[in-house]
Amino acid sequence: MGTPDTMALVSADSRIAELLTELHQLIKQTQEERSRSEHNLVNIQKTHERMQTENKISPYYRTKLRGLYTTAKADAEAECNILRKALDKIAEIKSLLEERRIAAKIAGLYNDSEPPRKTMRRGVLMTLLQQSAMTLPLWIGKPGDKPPPLCGAIPASGDYVAKPGDKVAARVKAVDGDEQWILAEVVSYSHATNKYEVDDIDEEGKERHTLSRRRIIPLPQWKANPETDPEALFQKEQLVLALYPQTTCFYRALIHTPPQRPQDDYSVLFEDTSYADGYSPPLNVAQRYVVACKEPKKK
Repeated sequence: MGTPDTMALVSADSRIAELLTELHQLIKQTQEERSRSEHNLVNIQKTHERMQTENKISPYYRTKLRGLYTTAKADAEAECNILRKALDKIAEIKSLLEERRIAAKIAGLYNDSEPPRKTMRRGVLMTLLQQSAMTLPLWIGKPGDKPPPLCGAIPASGDYVAKPGDKVAARVKAVDGDEQWILAEVVSYSHATNKYEVDDIDEEGKERHTLSRRRIIPLPQWKANPETDPEALFQKEQLVLALYPQTTCFYRALIHTPPQRPQDDYSVLFEDTSYADGYSPPLNVAQRYVVACKEPKKK
């Protein structure tokens, strides 16, 4: 008989296996749908070519094209629905994997020869942070949908509570007494005290902080698409906190250029007194690691 924690892990594993099978089916369906609609799209192209050759739009062609385009629209909507279901499955799998990781951490299923991230090499941690930024899902709303809180630059709602495992920017006191914003992972939240317990991402299992809500900024949970939702991005010269490249600390910066395409990073200018104008040259920071700065701009 396993412990409740190990049983929960086995249950999560079997659910993940089920979801992966369902995801595989949906991907096959997408391909079938695409192959089916291909024939119709070729027909549309051929009809346009014939019209150009004859140099006229006859009632026959007009009716034919209307029918073809109606079918193409229905085909595209059917494919879109399958893709949305596949995206939902991926989100559910990611969520279960995260829950599984947290459960393993709580259950202490790391032995002494394999501590969690305490001895993780810096390069490995930086690669993981980069992967986390790249795999942040892109918000794809239906026509007319507005991006939700925690999409790009849109902050969390006022009553939002970050879940265990969520990544946040946390304001902590450094060894020298100065305050700094670090990348941290939520361990728990107490509704009684309105305080979070978070682990420094760089010192997992070693550096734990108890912090009030105002010292926590949840990181985005979706990337905003500049082509469809530019309003969900920080704009040029806006003051932000951005994760300095190759570190786990957030520093004040100005947006130099917002992303132009969904896969692009922000280009930011970090405050830096070693430069004549007080700012570093432009550096790239992923959407995942850029949040609003609540402090005023320096004069």
